[in-house]
Amino acid sequence: MKLTCPECKNDVDLTRYPNLAPEDVIECNVCGITLMVNSIGDEGVVAEVVDEGK
Repeated sequence: MKLTCPECKNDVDLTRYPNLAPEDVIECNVCGITLMVNSIGDEGVVAEVVDEGK
């Protein structure tokens, strides 16, 4: 699975979330922004910004 942070455009480390599912809240390991997973598909993970973070 792959997720590119919509804020900083870096790849988010999803290995910290082994049971990732839609509506899970995760954090970008680069910029610290909080994201909510919208969907998980063949092309990767789609998430939206929930909180601007640190």
